[in-house]
Amino acid sequence: MYISVVGADRVPVTSRADRVMFGYYAAKRAGEVAVAESGIPWTTLRATQFHDLVLLTARQLAKLPVLPVPAGTRVQPVDSGEVAARMVELALGAPAGLVPDLGGPRVYGMDELIRDYLRATGKRRPLLPMRMPGAAAAAMRAGANLATEGTTGGRSWEEFLSVALRA
Repeated sequence: MYISVVGADRVPVTSRADRVMFGYYAAKRAGEVAVAESGIPWTTLRATQFHDLVLLTARQLAKLPVLPVPAGTRVQPVDSGEVAARMVELALGAPAGLVPDLGGPRVYGMDELIRDYLRATGKRRPLLPMRMPGAAAAAMRAGANLATEGTTGGRSWEEFLSVALRA
C-alpha cells in the first residue's frame, strides 16, 4: 500500500524552480515507480492536499503583513481522516494497482482558502497574487493537481475549518 499525491505523473519537475517548489511531486512519483516495479503486488492511492496542510499554509502566511498567493492555482483539499479510511479499506482488500484518485468535494482558488482562513480568524491582510515560474507551476494552474476523475470525500474545507479553529 502506497499513498501518493494527485498529479504525481502530471506535474513536470524539470527545472531548478520546479524542484524547489514541487520536488514533493517528483519524490512521490519516484516512490510510485519503485513500488510498481518492485515485483510484489501493490496498491497506490493518490490523494489531493489535506485540509491540515492548507490550514498550516494559511496560518504561516497570515503571519506576514502581505500574503503572497500563487495566482491561478486551484486546490481540492480533502479530509485526512477520509483518506485514512480509504487506505484502510484498500489495505484490507486485494492489491489493486493504481486506484482512482481521492480528492475533496470542491475545488477552490488558493486565494479563496486563504481569505476563508483570514475571515474565520478575524485577521485582515492584503493578498498579493504571484505568478509562479516553471513548468510545474504551469501544470498546477492547468489543474494537474486536481482529482478530476476518481472519488471525492465528503468533508468540505469550510466544515474542516470551523472545527479546526475551535480546537
